[in-house]
Amino acid sequence: MTTKSNRPGVLQIVAIGLVLLLVVVSLRAEGRMFLCSCGHFALWTSDTCSSNTSQQLLDPYSFTHVLHGFLFFWLIALLFRRLTSSWQVWLALLLEGAWEVFENTRFVIDKYRTETAALGYTGDTIVNSIGDLLCAFAGFMIARKLGLRRSLIVFVLVELFLIVWIRDSLLLQILMLVRPVEAIKLWQMCVQP
Repeated sequence: MTTKSNRPGVLQIVAIGLVLLLVVVSLRAEGRMFLCSCGHFALWTSDTCSSNTSQQLLDPYSFTHVLHGFLFFWLIALLFRRLTSSWQVWLALLLEGAWEVFENTRFVIDKYRTETAALGYTGDTIVNSIGDLLCAFAGFMIARKLGLRRSLIVFVLVELFLIVWIRDSLLLQILMLVRPVEAIKLWQMCVQP
C-alpha cells in the first residue's frame, strides 16, 4: 500500500516560486522599490510612527500578516480540505501575494492615507512584501499545528497584544478600511514630542 506524502513535490515548489516571482514583478510594475529609500536595510524596525514602517523586512505590522496566515488556514481547511497540505500552502501564499499586490495599488494606499492614521504611508517595499509573505506562511503553519480551537485563542491574544502595543491590529485595519471610525483614527495617531 502506498500513501501520498504531504511533503511538497517539484511541481508545488515551482508553483510557490512562480507566486513569489509574480508578486515581485507585479509590485515592481506598480512602482514599488526593492529596498527602503532611507539608504539602509534592516531586518526589523519597531517604530510604527517612523517612515521605516513597511519599508524594512519586518515591522510590528508583520504580526497582522501572521494572522492572515491563520485566516487562510481556517478558510482553506473549510473550503479546500481535499487539497494536499503542500497545495494548501501554495493557495495561502497565492492569497497573501494577491493581497500584497492589491494593498500596494494607488487605491489602497490612498485609502490608508485618508481613512486611517497612516497619513504618510507610501506603500510597501518589495522586501517588506516578501517579509509579509513569509509571515503569512509562518501563520498558516502555526495555525495548522495548533488546530482550530487553539489557533483561535492565539489569534485573539495577538490581536489584543497589537491593540495595546501599536494601537492597531488586523481587525482594526479591516474596520478602518471598510468603515472608518474617526475616534479610532484619532486614538491611533502618532503623537510627536
